[in-house]
Amino acid sequence: MSFVFVWMLAALALFAAMLALMEIGARAGKRRIERDPEGARAGTAAAEGAVFALLGLLIAFTFSSAAQRFDTRRTLVVSEVNAIGTGWLRVDALPEFEREELRQGFRDYLDARIEVYLAVPDMAAVKSALARAAELQSALWSRAAAACERSGASQHAMLLLPALNEMFDLATERTAAAEMHTAEVVYGLLFVLALGCALLAGFAMAATSRRSWTHRVAFAAIISLTVYTIFDLDYPRLGVMRVNALDHLMVELRESMN
Repeated sequence: MSFVFVWMLAALALFAAMLALMEIGARAGKRRIERDPEGARAGTAAAEGAVFALLGLLIAFTFSSAAQRFDTRRTLVVSEVNAIGTGWLRVDALPEFEREELRQGFRDYLDARIEVYLAVPDMAAVKSALARAAELQSALWSRAAAACERSGASQHAMLLLPALNEMFDLATERTAAAEMHTAEVVYGLLFVLALGCALLAGFAMAATSRRSWTHRVAFAAIISLTVYTIFDLDYPRLGVMRVNALDHLMVELRESMN
């Protein structure tokens, strides 16, 4: 079962639950109005306002955080491609007899980095590809350090080794960024608040003589779609909105290394 399908089911379940709770709230409100027509709504506005404001703040916080992480992941893709490309070009600074072995190390390393993201969502394959990339990192660094030492020119090390260091740092940053998501407890609170607000909204609508399905459906749909969008942004290699569109940059760089 795909992650998109699971998230859609969760959003649809939230939508249906909100509609049901609005109906329950409306019926509870009508019974209270029948028992106490004058004081049925006394003192409820402040509580409702506080809960709705909290829901709005939580949605704004989670949406903003997820969107920021999405943009960061896209930026890191470009940064890593640039860093690998820079390192590849700086190999030319070494003596010609040292270049081919290092260039093959770059090719192997980039193949492993591409494999990491092609393996998603198979986490076992992702971990295997990450382990292979880490081994190739170590091998590439050792080759580069030895080549710079043999060349006898300090500028070779000053050019090549910092580029490799940046490559490896960005790989670590991308791995860390892929593991950063909104805490599950926050999503749980978001669902609870959405359902609570649906109940309060239904209670507030009890004073009307006819049900306003337009307002009910619109309210539930907007909240459900927003929650789904937050999910989708937070997992950009599993949902509809993906950073995969930038993976072609790494593939194109690899093709240019042939």
